[in-house]
Amino acid sequence: MTLLFLNALFGLVAFDLLLAIGKFAAVHRTLRRRKVANAHGTADVTEQVLRAVNLACMWYPKRALCLQRSFVTVCLLRNHGISAQMVLGAQKIPFIAHAWVEVDGCAVNERSNVQARYSVWERC
Repeated sequence: MTLLFLNALFGLVAFDLLLAIGKFAAVHRTLRRRKVANAHGTADVTEQVLRAVNLACMWYPKRALCLQRSFVTVCLLRNHGISAQMVLGAQKIPFIAHAWVEVDGCAVNERSNVQARYSVWERC
């Protein structure tokens, strides 16, 4: 769990650097290129990754928003052989944008009704 936590913390830093240097396009491109590892991921691994990311966000010196959390979660899940997607969506009135992670079409780092609340813009 310690290594997973450190990877999540490093991922939060990497996201901030990508966003500062290359804007959102760099974040999007990085996630699109990231392949799923040849490992056999399980539901237990998914839970461990989610816990590690939540813990890293608590220790991170600035507030990690949904886009950053989702980016790190997808990267770690893919590193462990789980085919995860970051989903970007929006609600029209009032306008609210949001990002979350799905595995096999189910939201894993968000409430189960997130897909009903937001219209999907992008899956990557």
